[in-house]
Parts: sequence; structure tokens; C-alpha cells
Amino acid sequence: MSRWTKAVAILAGLVALALVACMGGPVKVGAVLPLTGPYALYGVPIKKGIDLAYEEIQKSDDRVQLELEVRDSGSNPDRSAELLEELYKGGAVAAIGGVTTEAALKMVPVAERADKVLLSPSASSPALTGISRDFFRIYPSDFREGNKMGNFAADTLGIDRMVILASESAYASGISDVFQTQYRRYGGEVVDVIEYPAEGADIAALVDRALEARPVGIYIADYAPNVSKIIKELRSRDFEGKILTTSAYASSEVIAEAGADAEGVLLPQTAVPADDPTRNAFLKAYKEKYGEEPNVWAAHGYDSMKVLAEAIAEGGHLPSDVWKGMRGIHGFLGATGVIQFDEKGDVGKFPRTYVIENGQLVDYEKAVDDKRQEILRRIEELNRSRARSAAGGSGSEGN
Repeated sequence: MSRWTKAVAILAGLVALALVACMGGPVKVGAVLPLTGPYALYGVPIKKGIDLAYEEIQKSDDRVQLELEVRDSGSNPDRSAELLEELYKGGAVAAIGGVTTEAALKMVPVAERADKVLLSPSASSPALTGISRDFFRIYPSDFREGNKMGNFAADTLGIDRMVILASESAYASGISDVFQTQYRRYGGEVVDVIEYPAEGADIAALVDRALEARPVGIYIADYAPNVSKIIKELRSRDFEGKILTTSAYASSEVIAEAGADAEGVLLPQTAVPADDPTRNAFLKAYKEKYGEEPNVWAAHGYDSMKVLAEAIAEGGHLPSDVWKGMRGIHGFLGATGVIQFDEKGDVGKFPRTYVIENGQLVDYEKAVDDKRQEILRRIEELNRSRARSAAGGSGSEGN
């Protein structure tokens, strides 16, 4: 055997030993989240959900042992991509990240170069659908959300004149385009589309222009911080029309801070039946750990960690095995509902419309149906009362 052949054999052996050692120990996974900065309102609850799931996996899932490393992007998309590359180079076989659409768009090329899975808990732009074989997401595409709200505004609410306010961001652009197309399809008229900088916009001037068009409703496509500012300005002007926005506003902290200004605002959100056992187990565990109710972002963080662990447990420890494991996810029961990825990495979840009442998100369609049933019950009681009165009167006349 030549010296070169021996060297190759030794190197191959070392590689094999390294792989065996790696596969026998904890599997490293990463997460890049905005834990500080303007989008921490999403990143912090997502991390809480991830931490809870990680804790449960380490305690009760004998199929896999994980090592989790979390990095803070500071709400900076470019920094998100840099941190993801560091995690992959540091041995992470897959990562959770891309909390916002802008961050996800920066991170996907890094995942492609590394050929490793990137699982987003919350990025939702239609532009991300099928963007890479390595990209998956727990949250449904804005294509469904935008269609739902466009239809709802025109058909259910009967709003015939709308102004759209949309920030100059990939997220807002994607969902507002879908909303506008669907709203017009159902006969609504968009009297103005007002785009504004994602940071430093003159909110008062935006609202001035919107109100000049005399709309019956206003649709706001943006992340929660700007949405709150615009809603507050509209309320200060005594705007009496309907205010619709996106699921990005579905944060209990944001709604609580907005107070009375948030009352009556309409927005979409995916829904899980109240008696769903997985959902209720998550709610109980989260409240026990953190002493508070989880929001929708915490639930999606929890599911992202659970799904990634399932993919590793069923697929294997190597990056290519994790990808196969993700493709093999079928009918996974999560806190956010049943999870299954299509060929483009999207999930098949459908949003419902909610209205904010007394600081809480209330299912609009259910609330309307409940009120309708209450009215019917009262009418029925009134009819019975009248019938009894008529029968009593007839009896008196007969005597």
C-alpha cells in the first residue's frame, strides 16, 4: 500500500469516527431571533415557545438529544444572515429563523449555500413560497390571509371604498397586493394606495392623505409598531370607518398597550379548536412555566422546535437526513394545528377573522353567529309569550 493510499485510508477513518461520535451525541440546532429591537415583540415570545418545546424534548423524547444555540439578530436582517452562517459553520445541522419576511429573504441564500434546513416560525410573504428546497415555514402564506381579508372587507362587511396603507417592505408589499386584488374582485374600490417608509414615516401626514379620500374602510399592511401608531392617529381624528390589518398585529402585549384605540380593529389569525388536546397541553405547560398566557407567536415558536426535533428523530442526524425528515412530516399535531408541508415548504392552514373586543381577540364569525342565535332565541321566547297571552285571553272570553 502506497504512502498516499495509507493517508487517504487514515483520513477516511478519522472522518468516519467523527461522524459516529457526532451521531452518538447531541445534535446541534440553532435559532436566530430578534430578541432586541423593534421586532422583539415577535422574537421574545417565539423564543419562549422554543425553550418550552426544547425542555420537553430533552426530558421526554428518547429518540433524539439536541443542543440548542440561540442568537439575537437585533431585528437586523443582514445580521440574521451572518449569524445563521456562523451557526451552520459551528455544526448546526438545521436552524429556526426568519421571524420577519425581510430576515427570511436574507437567510435563505445562506441555507442554500450550506444545503441545510431553515425553518421559519412566522415569515409569511408569498415571495417565500418555493424560494428554496431548504426553506420551510410553520406560518401560512399571506396569499391565504390577503385573500381572506379582501373577501371579508368587500363581501362580508360590504365596504365599497378602501384606502390601503402599506409600508415599503417585502412583507407589506406582498400581502397588500393580494388583499387589493381580492377586494377588487369582489367589487370593492381602492381609492388610494399609500406607501411609506418602514422607519421614520410621518404618520400624521399619511392619515391626512388617507382621510382626504373619504374611505369607508382602511387596510393597514405593516408590522405591529407602525400599525399601532396609525390606528392611534386615526382614532384621534374620530375616524368612524372600519380598520383592518394583518395578523402581525395579533400580539396581546401590543393590543393591551393600544387600549381603547384597538377596539373594533379587524384582523386574521389561524385558529385551533378550543378542545384540541395538543393546543390545551401547550397552553397549560406555557402558563406553568412563564406565569402568563401564550400568544400566537409563542405557539409557532413551540411548534417550530417540535417539528425540527421530529424531523431529526425520524430522518437522522446529518443535514441531508434532516431535510428528508422535514419532507416526511405528515399530519403532525402541533399547538397551532395539524402541520404538513407541501412541495414548496408551505403549510396548509387557513385563517379566520377576529375582532378586538375588550382587549381580546374574538372570532368574528362565531361572535356574529352567537349574536344571531341569541336574537333568534329572544324572538322565539317572545313568540311563545305572545302565544300564551293569546291563549289566556281566549280562555277568559269563553268563560
